[in-house]
Amino acid sequence: MINIDKIDRAILEQLQKDGRLSNVELADRVGLSESACLRRVRNLHEKGVITHYAAHLNAASVGLPGSVFVRVSLEDQREEKLAGFEEAVKSVPEVMECYLMSGDVDYMLRVVVKDAPDYERIHNMLTRLTGVARIHSSFALRTVLKRTRLPLAER
Repeated sequence: MINIDKIDRAILEQLQKDGRLSNVELADRVGLSESACLRRVRNLHEKGVITHYAAHLNAASVGLPGSVFVRVSLEDQREEKLAGFEEAVKSVPEVMECYLMSGDVDYMLRVVVKDAPDYERIHNMLTRLTGVARIHSSFALRTVLKRTRLPLAER
């Protein structure tokens, strides 16, 4: 874990709220000079705390209103099988997140879809990926909570 002080936390909070802030606006909001603020932001980039900036899109407005959570079990858990699946799943653009899991399944995926027939197409792609033995899918009925900001309170 990287040591982050109170000022760095304030900078990160502001950037998580609005990544398009200019350095002038950001410096004003956190009470720093522009040059000090810029140095701190650059340092947070160099340390890997800030990894990138992105626009968050409304999935429904671009024709992908559905989310499906997919639990994937592989034929076996040897390192090369895991690595093969992990590389192959990157080729499916509708897979938004992929996690190696503990417990009764090997991976959990979040997949965006247009509708059920669209998911059937993606399901067929997923079943053909390296090492897949079983897939269990659950359609999200409604998004209750979706956060993009990490809680930065001191721990």
